[in-house]
Amino acid sequence: QVQLVESGGGLVQPGGSLRLSCAASGNINSINAMGWYRQAPGNERELVAVITRGGNTDYADSVKGRFTISRDNAKNTVWLQMSSLKPEDTAVYYCNVKGSYGSIQFVRWGQGTQVTVSS
Repeated sequence: QVQLVESGGGLVQPGGSLRLSCAASGNINSINAMGWYRQAPGNERELVAVITRGGNTDYADSVKGRFTISRDNAKNTVWLQMSSLKPEDTAVYYCNVKGSYGSIQFVRWGQGTQVTVSS
């Protein structure tokens, strides 16, 4: 099975920065896209950023100019650099991977990592 391991969450003051990491392993031949979603209590899970294997990116309007997504295809790893953090960025952040193994296409989620922005 495909495993996603997230790290990098924590507590940071407003205006601070954090870098999240997500590494995929297991039965993977190719990863087409990797992304980050977030969910605060009582809210819907929302897309934060996504990056394709070719490097195309997309961001939620609320994080444009503050967050940067990047990836290392050889390592099946994606990062989310978060800067100028705001209290409203507080949420559980989930890594998402869309890939294939043989003829099988799959979508997998990481376990989630808590990001708390507070003074």
